[in-house]
Amino acid sequence: MKRVELEKSLNVTLPSLESLRLDGLNVAVIGGTGGIGRAFSHQLAARGANVLVVGQTFRDQDMPRITFMKADLSSMRDARRIGSALPAGKMDIVVFTTGIMAGPKREVTGEGIERDLAVSYLSRRVILNEIAPRLGKDRARADLRPRMFVMGFPGTEQRANVDDLNSERSYKRFAAHSNTVAGNEVLVIEAASRFPDVDVFGLNPGFVKTNIRANLLGSRALFAVVEWLTSFMMVEPDAYAERLVPLLVSRDLNGRSGAMFNNKAEAILASPSSTEPSYAAALMGASDRLVSRAMEGRARKGA
Repeated sequence: MKRVELEKSLNVTLPSLESLRLDGLNVAVIGGTGGIGRAFSHQLAARGANVLVVGQTFRDQDMPRITFMKADLSSMRDARRIGSALPAGKMDIVVFTTGIMAGPKREVTGEGIERDLAVSYLSRRVILNEIAPRLGKDRARADLRPRMFVMGFPGTEQRANVDDLNSERSYKRFAAHSNTVAGNEVLVIEAASRFPDVDVFGLNPGFVKTNIRANLLGSRALFAVVEWLTSFMMVEPDAYAERLVPLLVSRDLNGRSGAMFNNKAEAILASPSSTEPSYAAALMGASDRLVSRAMEGRARKGA
């Protein structure tokens, strides 16, 4: 589908940010304690939504309508705990923003998963699979279908190495991060098919001024220099959130599950590979085997 045809097929009308009155809306932001997730949380809560943020360090104790669940999102076991504990039945919207980027040397979690893959993709998959069957089931409202947004870089045609998803045979930081990018995009398309009562969307924020790239270069000083040199390409988290919050709550998204959007809330084409059934199935299968291995390994250690 060409870009013009895509825009016509979606035809999403966005309410103005100033007009939004979100009283009673229940939102969970996975990774909402910093960066883009925190900016989303602030914008939503400021307009009346009840926001539950999940992450490591809570910084918004004094902000009305924002509550907190502590989690180690590098752990598959903790991701499953959070998925079970979230009041998914009362939730209208869930946004997955947590993420890091792989560094110069391969790092692994205590469960043996490459850290970027664990934090930026697999923990999301675990939580999504836990909450999707329950999402929105106990709500009274009917104007918005329950919906989830998965942040990554959809539309950029980054294929995963399905045969070495955990970067155990060889490791290159950009290849490792491509595994997470591809995983998140296929996750959106797969979830849109598996959970017909929930709408699932992909978000590509482009370059936003956050600390997500801090680990990439292995040097804080080099990171600061590169961020300064590329700052003209970036938007502030608050500016991005102001653009995207109207999309998160647009009624025109009802029933449009599987759509992807750029940092201007415009529809974009999915990567061709993400819609290849055999590749997508292989990627999801490899993902689930890694999650199972992590769970079983932790269980054996605790036995």
